[in-house]
Amino acid sequence: MSPSTSTSADPAEPAPQGRVRWRRFALLFIPAMAAAAVLVALTTEGVLAASISVSGSAFEVSSSQLKGTGFEQFGGVVTDSKGTQHPVAISAIKSASLADLCQSVSVGPLTLRITAGGGNTPATASNLIVDSDNLSGDATFNNIVIGQDAGTLNEVPGVAGPSGGFGQQADSVTINNLKQNTWLTTAGSFTLPGFDLTFGNACY
Repeated sequence: MSPSTSTSADPAEPAPQGRVRWRRFALLFIPAMAAAAVLVALTTEGVLAASISVSGSAFEVSSSQLKGTGFEQFGGVVTDSKGTQHPVAISAIKSASLADLCQSVSVGPLTLRITAGGGNTPATASNLIVDSDNLSGDATFNNIVIGQDAGTLNEVPGVAGPSGGFGQQADSVTINNLKQNTWLTTAGSFTLPGFDLTFGNACY
């Protein structure tokens, strides 16, 4: 066979590593983008945790200041696709603003990070429901009632806990330096000014 029609590899030609690297990148990138879509889309579902199967990984949420009107909190459980149950504190806020909002989740060896609401324009949400197993910050509640039957909570229309369960509610809440480990977030609407999605460090 003449040199012009030979199919043997040229020793000086670099190995075709590009396709392998792109495949590896795709294997990481596609699940990461799917996770990003979940982080954003779940906030617009406006449904309770009982009707959603959560992923097997919690994600971090932080905010320099959360302000909310109409606050409820009660206990609950979320279930992942494998049937594993995770106890959570369910916090519901009728109307919320979150300054310097950050959400991050581990995707294989990478950390997917979403930020919004920086500067003087915080992120805003209506009928915000957050299912978390760890929450910290400096909190101030106005007109709070602690120990109310969770089934009678009425600060957030259409949202209440199990009848007879422990609950609390307040007219308003402010939490500075909010940090929470979250399994699920839903909202009737979620506005994210300055939305930015990238791979980087965890929120905290």
